[in-house]
Amino acid sequence: MASQSSEPTRIMMAVNESSIKGYPHASISSRTAFEWTVAKLVRSNAAGFRLLFLHVQVPDEDAFEDMDSIYASPEDFHNMNEKDRIRGLHLLEYFVKRCHQNEIPCEAWIKKGDPKELICSEVKRVKPDLLVVGSRGLGPFQRVFVGTVSEFCAKHAECPVITIKRKPADAPPDPIDD
Repeated sequence: MASQSSEPTRIMMAVNESSIKGYPHASISSRTAFEWTVAKLVRSNAAGFRLLFLHVQVPDEDAFEDMDSIYASPEDFHNMNEKDRIRGLHLLEYFVKRCHQNEIPCEAWIKKGDPKELICSEVKRVKPDLLVVGSRGLGPFQRVFVGTVSEFCAKHAECPVITIKRKPADAPPDPIDD
C-alpha cells in the first residue's frame, strides 16, 4: 500500500545567470538558494526530493550591450538566440551536475519571457510542493527601481515560497549586481 507521503517532495527552484560583467555563471542568489536547499531541506534524504530548475530568459536581454555586433540579416538574430539558448543550458547544467553529484533527482527547463509571470505560471502548471527563489536582499530604495521577482512570487505563486537571501559577505560592491 503506497501512501502519498512516499512521493518525493518536489521543490521548484527559479535560477538565473549572474549579472556581473564577464561572469557567465549562476547568480550568487541562485547558488546560495541551491546550497541552502541541499543543506537544510534535502540533507541526507536525496531520494525524498526532486528538484525542478526553471530558468527564465528575458527576450533580448543584452542584445545591445555588445556594441561590436552588427545585426544585418535574419540569421544574425538566429545566432544571437542560439547563443542565449546555449548560455541557459550551461546555467542549468551547473545545477543538474551538482544534483547528480549529490544523487538528488532533478529536472531542468528554460522558458523565455517575464520572469515574474512565467515563474508563477510554471508553478501553476507543474504544481510543486514548494518554490525556492534567491534574493539579492536589496533595500527599499533599490527595490523601487529594480523590482524583485522574489517578492512577486511570494505574493502570487500558488504554493509555499521560500526566499533565500544571499550572504552579506557574498554581495558584490554594487548590490544590484548578482
